[in-house]
Amino acid sequence: MRVLFISAEMNPFAKTGGLGDVVSELPRVLRTHGVDARVIMPLYGPIRAKFQDRLRYLFTYQFSRRNGTADVHIHTTEHEGVPVYFMESWPFFSGGDYIYTDQDWDRERFVFFSQAALGLAWELGQGKGGDTTGGEPWFPDVIHAHDWHTALVPFLLHEARVSPEWSQVASVLTIHNMGYQGWEAGHYLFEAGIPNRHQPDLVYQSKTDNLLGIGIAYADKINTVSPRHATELHYPRFGEGLEGLVWARDGDFTGILNGLDLNRVNPAADPFIPQPYDVTNFREMRPKNKAALQLEMNIQPNPDAPLIGVVSRLVEQKGMDLASAGLRRLMAESDAQVVLVGTGEPHIEQDMRRLEWDFGWKARMVIDFRPELAAKIYAGADLLLVPSRYEPCGLTQLMAMRYGALPVVRETGGLADTVINYDGLDAHTGTGFTFLFEEPGAVRGTLQWACDTYRYRRGAFERMQDRVMRMDWSWDRPVAKYIDLYESALAKVRTGRIGLDAVGRRQPH
Repeated sequence: MRVLFISAEMNPFAKTGGLGDVVSELPRVLRTHGVDARVIMPLYGPIRAKFQDRLRYLFTYQFSRRNGTADVHIHTTEHEGVPVYFMESWPFFSGGDYIYTDQDWDRERFVFFSQAALGLAWELGQGKGGDTTGGEPWFPDVIHAHDWHTALVPFLLHEARVSPEWSQVASVLTIHNMGYQGWEAGHYLFEAGIPNRHQPDLVYQSKTDNLLGIGIAYADKINTVSPRHATELHYPRFGEGLEGLVWARDGDFTGILNGLDLNRVNPAADPFIPQPYDVTNFREMRPKNKAALQLEMNIQPNPDAPLIGVVSRLVEQKGMDLASAGLRRLMAESDAQVVLVGTGEPHIEQDMRRLEWDFGWKARMVIDFRPELAAKIYAGADLLLVPSRYEPCGLTQLMAMRYGALPVVRETGGLADTVINYDGLDAHTGTGFTFLFEEPGAVRGTLQWACDTYRYRRGAFERMQDRVMRMDWSWDRPVAKYIDLYESALAKVRTGRIGLDAVGRRQPH
């Protein structure tokens, strides 16, 4: 099976969140399972500057649309065995020190990117991939689009199926964040020569100009990144106006948890932490990382004080406004310590700085992006706070558990799927501490419960640490589910399942 990923991000080339991690890891693991997975992404300015020695020019093709003809230059490299094709075309992706810009320009850029990416797939099918395809034609069986940036691709593929070459290609759309949709893109679609969208549910719900809505309506299969979030997206609180389309596509909609690269996320081999350890010796070795973190952050070196870590974007979606108020009350009432690293909304950054000013002997707030400090927090903190208002999957809690820090999370999305609440007794069940209400009091109360467990039920606390460090968060199970998803999408296309076409006509077998 040949699967072509079309994405705005891929780690390490361009990443702002979990999308970049998934598009980096999933194709790599798919290839170990016999799937020929490849990635197309834009050539942003920072990629050229940082990875110039790895990029090589492959070929140029011309792409015509209503408002002109563009020269599209393709560069390539291989990342961990995965062929990656970078698209350069003025003025959309031709330099500039950015990944995303303002909403208007980004909608126009990614409409072009979606069109030109299918053009690139066609060129690869004509044998222009050079040594990346062994000089042979390479044409996808499945095209895997991600988020609103490339959600137009399933519709473009639907329109292209009048051609026999495209008629057997299936599409899958993964929704990583429903909060960003590519709204009101009708002008840019018209200017680019995109045909009208006539899918009945899309028309009825007035979403024909919503890029993510178009993807949901036309993709053969759709998923999001956890089973709980797949349920949540059916309702207005999380569906962000597209819940009606999600219900209409319910039979083709599923949730698949993300995974971790367990070789990279590994406390036994992490170069950033002072004392490596594993599940067999964490009771003796892990406290050394806590002491080192307290020393580096210049907070009181107290092994008995619960140390709470926060590794997050400082935004309301992540519940950081709840965290700042809840942490303030907790620190005023107890000896709990806090170390935070992250950046985000200015008013939340300022709230976190005030916490450090008021509790400087036991709180450090590093308003910055520092992966090395994040690793030290995972390895040294006793607890990791993740109070998100919504969380499609979340990798922070998975990484914390891998390192033996027990997560304190709000029950939503992937957090609810991955963290089992402590039983309050001897930890016969439990992998962390959970709460439901979006209130500072719920954050404070649950943190207090977790801190008391650390102080007074250390045996139960360590049993949960042992349990979470043994859990398998690898990509092996998710990748098997993605292969099943691809196969079901292909079966739907190639068996001509009865359904409604773009104008509502019933299709034959």
